[in-house]
Amino acid sequence: MKSITRRISKNKTLLLMLVPPIIFVVLFSYIPMFGIIVAFKNYNYYGGFFGSPWVGFDNFRYLFVTGKIWDLTRNTLLYNTAFIFFGIIFEVGFAIILSEITGKVFKKVSQGFIFLPYFISWVVVSTIMLNIFGENGVLNSILGTFGIEEFSIYQHVSQWPIVMVLVKLWKQTGYGTVVYLAAIAGISQEMTEAAQIDGASVWQRIRYITIPSLKPTIIIMTLLAIGNIFRGDFGMFYQLVGSNQLLLQSSDVIDTYVYRSLITTPNIGMSAAAGLYQSVLCFVTICAANYIVKKVDPDYTLF
Repeated sequence: MKSITRRISKNKTLLLMLVPPIIFVVLFSYIPMFGIIVAFKNYNYYGGFFGSPWVGFDNFRYLFVTGKIWDLTRNTLLYNTAFIFFGIIFEVGFAIILSEITGKVFKKVSQGFIFLPYFISWVVVSTIMLNIFGENGVLNSILGTFGIEEFSIYQHVSQWPIVMVLVKLWKQTGYGTVVYLAAIAGISQEMTEAAQIDGASVWQRIRYITIPSLKPTIIIMTLLAIGNIFRGDFGMFYQLVGSNQLLLQSSDVIDTYVYRSLITTPNIGMSAAAGLYQSVLCFVTICAANYIVKKVDPDYTLF
């Protein structure tokens, strides 16, 4: 007991720094879990949490009776899988490239341009897309000048999965690059200098020192991303696609579908049921991924 008290007294500053994030997590992650009960009720404002009538799994039945939940789940899963896979490749790639650049000014400017799209809202991104690739956009104006047939990306359903992945990479790569740059900065310079002395080329140093040293960070970032693999980026999908019925076939996800359903039939219970459905899928997925990683290398697991 004295040992614990002594350790607390010794690290009281660090423990005090933990108080704000702990309060934040409790307020916004644990207390709201009580709202799960709404998924099993026909919620109304007069009855509240306890007075609203219990309907069991009726709210979940609504999701499955429509017959779209499987397509929506598939779209959400495939899009997020592509975002994670290509995101890691681009983020690690740009981080390595920036770390190898010797010119400080050029390096800072390049890093700034890569990171800038992260701060642009999806509303602005959708406006830019529409003004460039829409029917009356800049692209068609240029094509019309040269007598070429007009082209609108909003009328080509099959190409939208590629468009969504490219736009996501353009906007998110900068943030991930900063994370991996920080990890690269923590790599021992002695190993790199020793490899240079031994005659290792840039590619050899990247292959045998940088990438293996980034392995723990890559695994942790991947596991964290898998935790939300069944949650679509609502801002992205809603702003880029909106209510375009032509594009919903290949670009509709659970989040946007629930939102549109709530506009027409404001059923809070159904929205809660969809959220619980997503949370359960994410929980099962992250546990399975963490279990696989634990079997391969326990040092890289989340828990």
